[in-house]
Amino acid sequence: MTATDSTPDALDVPEMPAPQVREFTAHSIGGGLALLLGLLGLGGTAALLAAASAVTAAGAKAGLIVAGLVVFLAAVISLRGLNTVAPGEARVVQLFGRYRGTIRQDGLRWVNPFTSRTRISTRVRNHETAVLKVNDAYGNPIELAAVVVWKVEDTAQATFEVDDFLEFVSTQTEAAVRHIAIEYPYDAHDEDSLSLRGNAEEITEKLAIELHARVEAAGVQIIESRFTHLAYAPEIASAMLQRQQAGAVVAARRQIVDGAVGMVEAALGRIAEAGIVELDEERKAAMVSNLMVVLCGDRAPQPVLNTGTLYQ
Repeated sequence: MTATDSTPDALDVPEMPAPQVREFTAHSIGGGLALLLGLLGLGGTAALLAAASAVTAAGAKAGLIVAGLVVFLAAVISLRGLNTVAPGEARVVQLFGRYRGTIRQDGLRWVNPFTSRTRISTRVRNHETAVLKVNDAYGNPIELAAVVVWKVEDTAQATFEVDDFLEFVSTQTEAAVRHIAIEYPYDAHDEDSLSLRGNAEEITEKLAIELHARVEAAGVQIIESRFTHLAYAPEIASAMLQRQQAGAVVAARRQIVDGAVGMVEAALGRIAEAGIVELDEERKAAMVSNLMVVLCGDRAPQPVLNTGTLYQ
């Protein structure tokens, strides 16, 4: 899309800092074997403790109890490394505060049991702003709202680059909508200029570009953005409606006059071509005046009957 002379070539989008960490795949294995070993460990612990209660020798009893505790600890550690990942979800893995990768493969997975795992949804989400009241490029107060379709693309950036990526997306969406609103008028006085009402597709494209620049640091992908509400503020809505109605009336009158001129021109040409009557310049002017009144008037004309000659 080519910007016009009255429109800036590029939006004043903010420059976000470069991300310090990016997503990569965490090392994980299928969790079925770990689950089986953990359950066997719990069963072995119960068997060892039962055997310890049946033994009378103090040394053997202590050995069985210690062995049971060791097996129980190993079983718990094995089970703690299990993760269930549903479709549309991911697990951000950390080991002692250090990012160790992301699990995106769904199902039962096993990772280092000493790591912490943070759940993040990677599903497509909607965010709709409240109705915002701002001034457009001409200073007129307007109301507008937008809906943004987005999803988390980089889980590492969403987790570590911002405090709360949900609040970040909400705040940056509102900021982008406000910035777009003050850059363009609701209705452009110049036909070659962009306006919020007359160039919805171009404006929403610019909104998507600015939103992408604002939320890219959080690892968020903007899928679509649309205005859901756009109107003048109530205090000037009546005056602006009258202005729009006046513009429509002027445009309709211009079209009527253009059509009437064509019809008068055609009528004079047909009369001269057929030789019905010869009119001098004064009578042509009178005829043109009468035809324009008839064709452009709001009310039905009142006919005047001429009972004499053409010149009386």
